[in-house]
Amino acid sequence: MNAPIVVEIEKTFPDRKVDVAFTLEPERAWTVLFGPSGAGKTTVLRCLAGLDRPDRGLIRFGGETWFDSQKRRFLPPQKRTIGYFFQDYALFPHLSVRNNIGYHLPDLSRTERSARIGEMLDVFDLGSLADRNVRSLSGGEKQRVALARTLVRRPRLLLLDEPLSALDQPTRVRLRKDLRKLLGRFDIPVLLVTHDRTEALSLGDRLIVMNEGSILQQGSISDVFSRPNQKRTAEIVGMENVLPGEMVAQADGMAQVRVGNHQLTTLAGDCDPGPVMVGIRAEDIVLLPENSPRSSARNRLTGVLRHITHEETLVRLTVDCGFPLDALITRESLAELDLREERTVHLAVKATEIHLFPHT
Repeated sequence: MNAPIVVEIEKTFPDRKVDVAFTLEPERAWTVLFGPSGAGKTTVLRCLAGLDRPDRGLIRFGGETWFDSQKRRFLPPQKRTIGYFFQDYALFPHLSVRNNIGYHLPDLSRTERSARIGEMLDVFDLGSLADRNVRSLSGGEKQRVALARTLVRRPRLLLLDEPLSALDQPTRVRLRKDLRKLLGRFDIPVLLVTHDRTEALSLGDRLIVMNEGSILQQGSISDVFSRPNQKRTAEIVGMENVLPGEMVAQADGMAQVRVGNHQLTTLAGDCDPGPVMVGIRAEDIVLLPENSPRSSARNRLTGVLRHITHEETLVRLTVDCGFPLDALITRESLAELDLREERTVHLAVKATEIHLFPHT
């Protein structure tokens, strides 16, 4: 993409309204629309694709206007040259892999059509499946066929709507690793819709957090996930520990914050003394052996381990420190520390891993 895509749209439904404004920049190849179900993410994709018409606003690709309510301009989907990847893949069950991929190429000569299909079969490693009916394919194979069919028309923008949601967990983990590398060959911008935090972190460059039809925050993946601008954003991006506190002192860029009966040292950020919200990611909390030596972490807390919950490869601990804190550790650490519910445990967290944002 050599030009930005500007999106400023409103669309009203009987029970909700979507009102967003953002720009897809050329240097940010993958942008993630992130948020809970019903946030308006798919509506934005459908408006970009031309499948839905906004009530008001503007959509512009460089010097090309796709939608302008004031000028009554609406470019139909087939003229936008967009690739739209649907959650359910929308494959034709009665057709072979080859014919699914080439279905949307009726205007090409037989030679060019065959060349395009052959290119996609090669890129997506589908050559051995070319004449198979798609009904006989695995979930991962169907996904590759759907991607090949979407990209065979050489779109200028690729829209991915929950591209991994239809897969089982092992396949989802495997294809998550391959998807960006695979699509990187095509050098086109991608707008990805997901509510999966790991998917967003693995695939995105830029994050746009949506809730109830509005954008709460947008910026680089690392900035938004590590420094949410409000409590609701923190909840959506999966910052497990969001606590009310009070900044009681500030000097040289550092702050002292009281949370319950504990006083924590953290970076002051943009907050002023007074009420603040304190965010700590579960994976940034370290469990310490009893009588462990001092570490680089300025903040140490003691609490009672209330719950141990196994989550795939990790274990979630809920600790009562006068306020609840969730921590994530490995199964090996659980055994090594010999942790049991209702035991006293010791926690540490670095000042740089405690994030402050305005109190709400």
